[in-house]
Amino acid sequence: MSKGAALGEAVARAIDVSAIETPCFITDLGALEKNLQLLASVQQRAGCTILLALKGFAQWSTFPLVRRYLAGATSSSVAEARLAREELGGEVHAYAPAYSDSEMRELVTLADHIVLNSPAQWRRHRAVIERAGRSAGLRVNHEHQEAETALYDPAGACSRLGTTRANVKLEDLDGLDGLHFHSLCQNNSDALERAVAAFEARFGELIPRMKWVNFGGGHHITRPDYDVERLVRVVTAFRAKWHVPVYLEPGEAVALGAGVLVAQVMDTFDNGMPIAILDTSATAHMPDVLEMPYRPVIVDAGEPGAKPHTYRLGGMTCLAGDVIGDYSFDHPLAIGEKLVFLDMAHYTMVKTTTFNGVRLPAIATHHQGTITVHRRFGYRDYRDRLS
Repeated sequence: MSKGAALGEAVARAIDVSAIETPCFITDLGALEKNLQLLASVQQRAGCTILLALKGFAQWSTFPLVRRYLAGATSSSVAEARLAREELGGEVHAYAPAYSDSEMRELVTLADHIVLNSPAQWRRHRAVIERAGRSAGLRVNHEHQEAETALYDPAGACSRLGTTRANVKLEDLDGLDGLHFHSLCQNNSDALERAVAAFEARFGELIPRMKWVNFGGGHHITRPDYDVERLVRVVTAFRAKWHVPVYLEPGEAVALGAGVLVAQVMDTFDNGMPIAILDTSATAHMPDVLEMPYRPVIVDAGEPGAKPHTYRLGGMTCLAGDVIGDYSFDHPLAIGEKLVFLDMAHYTMVKTTTFNGVRLPAIATHHQGTITVHRRFGYRDYRDRLS
């Protein structure tokens, strides 16, 4: 279950979806701003810098609001770095497991901080980065696990993300300004406290050489039960101990509970149980349902059997496993009926695909009763990905 679902139900009920085209992602600007205000408060109280991780939320039509509260963005590719530079502004940071020479030549024109995954990548790209006057850092793997799902655990065994202490020599740090570590995924601040301790235990002797340290992402700061006070204490104590600036780069927390996906029932039939086909798709429109996996929450729907009418909800693609899940309803589903999936702003729009040529959901915002559709998709969006 999405941990932002409870937070997002009030948002969903405030949006009149009766006339909206489907499928459609809708981000509520009021809910988004509430998240941003909390993050800005953490920045101010802890004395750290918070960046939007575009890998989690990149709806650039909302960036005029985002830039009022956050210092910039962090990117996982040259394309994300360009989006941050051109549409958001502020500080632009970048990290990827590896960069080609051509990518780095472009990246140094866009990013202020560039984090390399290994000493070999630093040696390969050092001259280009230094000529451009960019700050460079090394991603380190402190071999401390907190993520519950192996697919999203950056510090698991044999991870390709970051360099372990055994593989870092002092000479590898020559010219580097910072260290970056990351081991969280939808975690509370107690997990961060343990992660910081593990980082200090393995890499503490290297911190005095640094001009900054990045605590990575996965901080679920805007979740209702998140311990913000502990977060402030952890960051403040680290800064006081090591006298270096600290960066945090949440993605999910920025948009947690702030958006929905509206879909429509296209057909219903029985094949061992009632089945409803929707005009959305787990595999094409919300792949974390299959990858995480998790069961998204739908407004006014319950667990199987909890209400009189239980359906298996399926997507529009030909993939046999394109199943969103089993849900119960108070009434039989009718063709044309709209269903509202909660907490669909983060890790949804950024992960959609055009598999089978299925049309991507439109992208919209909601503000004070008005829905504005910023983008509609069609055939050319599918065609132009191919050749």
